[in-house]
Amino acid sequence: MIRHTPGRGSATLNGDRRTRELEALAAGRAVDVLVVGGGITGVGVALDAATRGLSVALLERDDLASGTSRWSSKLAHGGLRYLAKGDVGVAWESAAERAILVDHTAPHLIRALPQVLALRDGVSPAVGAICEAGIRMGDGLRFAARTSGRRLPRARRISAAEALRWVPALDPHGLRGALLSWDGQLEDDARLVVALARTAAQHGARIITHAPVTALHADGADAVCALTGQAVRIRARHVVSATGVWAGELAAGVSLRPSKGSHLLFHAGRLGDPAAALNVPVPGHFGRFVFALPRPDGLVLVGLTDEPYDGPPTAAPAVEEHEERFLLETISAALDRPLAAEDVVGRFAGLRPLLDTSEADGDGATADVSRRHAVIEDPGTRALTIVGGKLTTYRRMAQDVVDRIAARPGVAAGPCLTHHLPVVGAQPPQHREPGVPAGLTRRYGADAPAVLALADGRPELLEPLAPGVPAIGAEVRWAIEQEGALTAEDVLDRRTRIGLIPAWRAAAEPAVRALLAEAGLPVDPPPTAPVRSPDATGPAAWAPARSSGTLR
Repeated sequence: MIRHTPGRGSATLNGDRRTRELEALAAGRAVDVLVVGGGITGVGVALDAATRGLSVALLERDDLASGTSRWSSKLAHGGLRYLAKGDVGVAWESAAERAILVDHTAPHLIRALPQVLALRDGVSPAVGAICEAGIRMGDGLRFAARTSGRRLPRARRISAAEALRWVPALDPHGLRGALLSWDGQLEDDARLVVALARTAAQHGARIITHAPVTALHADGADAVCALTGQAVRIRARHVVSATGVWAGELAAGVSLRPSKGSHLLFHAGRLGDPAAALNVPVPGHFGRFVFALPRPDGLVLVGLTDEPYDGPPTAAPAVEEHEERFLLETISAALDRPLAAEDVVGRFAGLRPLLDTSEADGDGATADVSRRHAVIEDPGTRALTIVGGKLTTYRRMAQDVVDRIAARPGVAAGPCLTHHLPVVGAQPPQHREPGVPAGLTRRYGADAPAVLALADGRPELLEPLAPGVPAIGAEVRWAIEQEGALTAEDVLDRRTRIGLIPAWRAAAEPAVRALLAEAGLPVDPPPTAPVRSPDATGPAAWAPARSSGTLR
């Protein structure tokens, strides 16, 4: 294998580039590494391999971040929960990877999130002391990982009066104070995935969305272009499956115990426009919490369930009534005025691809299943499957995969470079160009002025897509021209996240479809039925029909 030098080329992803690169792959041009799956782990593998000098192609059955990677709690967190369970290895890995994200990878997408754990009647002094000890240990991990106290301040005890200033909706009766700690909050998980994919493309990776893989082989894979129906045989020296909860459909010997995490969304005003997150211990479940996280878009995110999921893998599982009731009741226990179902303005759930490492847990519970990751090699095809882990540790997972490839005979790969590699748009979090709205700076970083420039001569593109919707027309054009969006769902559900709120989605969809048509893209989505390559011997597409719903 001849090692090529990764270039600092174009980070542009659009329909034209996709067509050219898919045609090159269909013509038989082999790549060193084929990555299947365009979630956070898949794009992380593509970026790691490309920056080591390996030629890379990534195929995704739908769109970037169309599965679990857009349904997270939007946190780059230090693993305090895993520390409480005694899983120091995962907690340390989380803290170390959080430091890399905050200081190097995407500082513009991550900000310090204050968190309040109210010491109230429902939290005994003993439980409060245990929680405080865990938070102090988390602070120790932050210090050991060399995360600056300017980015994530130290934890401290605060008075009841200060706790109410942070979280006005707290019930003041029986409130004896609170613990204030800090963690990292992502502006948007899907935006991180897109930024990583664009950075991988900048280093030469071919990023092909809407191309389901139907079978893996020792020398590549079979795939289908969902936009044209064309069957394609991809030639590759090494294959990586990063398909999350669908991993078992492409690779033998992969056993998962998917866990379902559900969230609810509320207008921030319903909780008094909190300035900090509220963490509420789940009674009878040590180390588990339900949280209410304020978001920069005027919403509060309440989560998180952790229940075993036994159904077929799906990109958008429904939030069940009992899950919603659990979240409402648990968070309301700490509030002056309980939340009700009629307060919910949006809801979503995602599936975590947890590795099944034990058969001893007879009740099927997943709350205590380790978030450790594993790289599994198929003895027949030698394809590598990466499973487990979590969003914060995606970079370490990707490094482990590419390390396995680099250790194979004949592979000329350089050392891992992603420890200090910024994504496109990365800039100091406090930096803001004059005249650029704060919301654009938060979402696009150094690219924000270029997004704004797309409205030059067209002032209507500076207006919201619909009244009350937090996205403008220029963002849609940027998504189409630079971020590989090909359908209305790509824009609404991944590039802007308007789809999180059904009312926003319905209001903005006509404007989005009009801009797609203006760009010459099809307004209707690609076919929904799985398609099979004529000579494929494996299952149909590695995920079933496209979901019109909005998912980790």
